Amino acid sequence: MQIKEVTGKDIGATVEGFDYAAASVEDVDAIKAAVYTKKIVILRNQDLTPRQFLQLGKRFGRPETYYEPMYKHPEVEEIFVSSNVPEDGKQIGVPKTGKFWHADYQFMPDPFGLTFIYPQVIPEKNRGTYFIDMGKAYERLPEDLKKEVAGTFCRHSVRKYFKIRPTDVYRPISEIIEEVDTKTPPVVKPSTFIHPMTGETVLYISEGFTIGMADEDGKPLESDLLQRLFEATGQLDDTFSHPNIHLQTFDKGDLLLWDNRSLIHRARHTTTPEPTVSFRVTVHDARKLYDEAA
Repeated sequence: MQIKEVTGKDIGATVEGFDYAAASVEDVDAIKAAVYTKKIVILRNQDLTPRQFLQLGKRFGRPETYYEPMYKHPEVEEIFVSSNVPEDGKQIGVPKTGKFWHADYQFMPDPFGLTFIYPQVIPEKNRGTYFIDMGKAYERLPEDLKKEVAGTFCRHSVRKYFKIRPTDVYRPISEIIEEVDTKTPPVVKPSTFIHPMTGETVLYISEGFTIGMADEDGKPLESDLLQRLFEATGQLDDTFSHPNIHLQTFDKGDLLLWDNRSLIHRARHTTTPEPTVSFRVTVHDARKLYDEAA
């Protein structure tokens, strides 16, 4: 096994010669270390069945099964399926997922540390996923914004981008929203936290899931601070040319592993979509999202 950092960039490393079944504990730990420091690692030349993909994820931690059934792989429920390609005339998984800035499970009480994406059907032209490293983004904030965000808390919710389910057809939208808020009520987390693996400060906000801010006493902030943070970090840039934005591409056989604490991401969908299918496994590693005692 050989790990190579992408030279000249803050983000990215590749791994050649990785076999999840034969890899040693030291190999897995080395890849984890690369993920925490380089944020995205691509495991090259992988050829895995869905069950093998899950077993690979288990080498790195405890998998989390997505809470909505329609996203689940029909044979391996721990695999989340994003697909616009029907199988035998049936929709498997959900199409057009993630077309907004977010961290996976940011709206849940216990988000996981690692995300694995294994592309199955790859677009010919518009392939790739956009990322922002929110540790680096925090470093680059003007000092006045850092002072404003210090000691604040953010509220995160899935309600803005919740996907309507087949069972929701003909239901009043008010009922659906009430169910969403009951099943996945908004969660409150510090606007910044210390990454437990690297010690860096991470700005934990996303345009997709963050719906409000409050001061240290829980009083809602009436200012436009959240919008200014979205702007400063690049999340409102529709041209995707902001210096914080990184486009990660991939080829057949690539398996992407990234740091879900530090990175927010956004799928690269177009108005004329090409066939695309991806499998996702998400994993809790050795630590919580952040040290709550701190």
